[in-house]
Amino acid sequence: MSNDAETTDETPKKKKGGFLKLLILSVVLLGAGGGGTYAAFATGMIGGEHAEPKDTGPKFVLKGEEDPYEVVGEKEEGAKVVHGTGGSKYRTAYYEFQDEFTSNLAGGMNLIQVSLAASTMKDGRVLMWLHDHELSIRSRILVELASTDAGDLETAEGKLQLQERLTKAINEELIAHEGFGGVDNVYFRSLIIQ
Repeated sequence: MSNDAETTDETPKKKKGGFLKLLILSVVLLGAGGGGTYAAFATGMIGGEHAEPKDTGPKFVLKGEEDPYEVVGEKEEGAKVVHGTGGSKYRTAYYEFQDEFTSNLAGGMNLIQVSLAASTMKDGRVLMWLHDHELSIRSRILVELASTDAGDLETAEGKLQLQERLTKAINEELIAHEGFGGVDNVYFRSLIIQ
């Protein structure tokens, strides 16, 4: 029997838990790999859109803030522009149409001659677009003027309604050409009805 005892002692013992350790290690590695892959996708390192961010149009420019699309052109020399602290927190920029608009009014009995300016609180791209598309904007303004009744312009309310229609018409032209509007208001520099 002593031989049997020696024989059993000399045989190697089987390791217990080897499969369990391998299983746990596999789960941990898969979890780490999956987490890393998720993080890479979530941060856009892989699989994300590599295109430029979508342009959401002109941005409002705060008073005193530098316009990223500053229009360089003819400016009068003088003191630095200082914006007041009251009113809107955004600065207002103006575009003056160089030529006057002359049109018959609806009904053909009266004539209107106006000189216009447009305002925006958005960045300089709106002013650039007004300049670039002035021809189509002029045409659209003339259509709006020609469809206006002389009686509508006898009151201040009628003139304000025309301003609103012109603002809408200009924005529609800018949207058609650039994808964005941005004109806040249209102003009469002169208005003559004959």
